[in-house]
Amino acid sequence: MKLALASDHAGYPLKQHLVDYLRKHGHDIIDLGVDTDAVRVDYSDAAKKVGQAVVDRKAERGILVCGSGVGASIAANKIKGVYCAITHDAYSAAQGVEHDNMNIMALGSKIVGVAVAERLADAFISATFLTEPDRYMRRFKQVQDMEQS
Repeated sequence: MKLALASDHAGYPLKQHLVDYLRKHGHDIIDLGVDTDAVRVDYSDAAKKVGQAVVDRKAERGILVCGSGVGASIAANKIKGVYCAITHDAYSAAQGVEHDNMNIMALGSKIVGVAVAERLADAFISATFLTEPDRYMRRFKQVQDMEQS
């Protein structure tokens, strides 16, 4: 899968680990920065880069990492066509895609360690949106209608 990843300074070490991990597992990674944790960078900058990559279809999905995952998730969801959630457990990482068509996953580097982050990324990537018209698709269309108004 083609994935866009980015982080702020707090999320850099975990983002970098995931870039390496996902490449080793055959995924095509677009690393949108940051390249160090030595310089403060706003989570909103990372969210904008990943969100645009997903909306512009340069990547199929995205992963954002900041200290808590909260700021990155809020910022990403301001971009039309982005459906981002914080995921700190494998169930939510998969279910967010399956039921809600989540296309960006946000992680908190101060919340999860590398082993959990790997499991979350695997769950997120392996999940597929369930397009049952009377259930998940109906709800997703309701969200899209909200986005338009």
